[in-house]
Amino acid sequence: MNKNVAGLMAAGALAALLVAAPAFAAPKIGDQAPNFTAKASLAGKDFSFSLKTVLKKGPVVLYFYPSAFTKGCDLEAHTFAVDKAQFDEAGATILGVSADSIQRLNAFSSDPQYCAGKFPVASDSHGSIAASYGLLVSAPMPGLTDVRGTKIGHGFIPRTTFVIGRDGAIVAMFSSNADHLNPMEHVLKALEVVRGIKAGKGN
Repeated sequence: MNKNVAGLMAAGALAALLVAAPAFAAPKIGDQAPNFTAKASLAGKDFSFSLKTVLKKGPVVLYFYPSAFTKGCDLEAHTFAVDKAQFDEAGATILGVSADSIQRLNAFSSDPQYCAGKFPVASDSHGSIAASYGLLVSAPMPGLTDVRGTKIGHGFIPRTTFVIGRDGAIVAMFSSNADHLNPMEHVLKALEVVRGIKAGKGN
């Protein structure tokens, strides 16, 4: 992993230095999740993702992550891909959101090491979706590169997961900063929640 990336991810402080858009009040469990549409990529092909439309099928695991092609985010995407069938079994849709460009996400979504074409990832390059969920986007760091040696020209959204019930209400939310979770734990907790929803313990 590039030393610059490691330093940025470890520090975490940049997330509060500069925002790409004004942040709204952070939603709470039980609140209606902010609706959005976004340009997303699935298996290397971009399309328009609508949260409102997808919720008609069942709960949604909406996870924000700092950047494609960085160690922790790569692990998280890979784990979601490996466990995708279990989320399907629980009737849940997965969507990853980052400030990456759609071009970067087309490569990330199709890469067999990461998303592997199993679930979509959306581009929030202006930080508006993150802001609606109360998340601050860090300022881009000049010269920062990813695991491929490619420049990362965008800010980072803090790793945060929301599980949204079919009725649009937030059932669960957890973050690496507040809850000290590693990327794999985000996946495991989200799976636990959607299984609980299917068992009648949530929306």
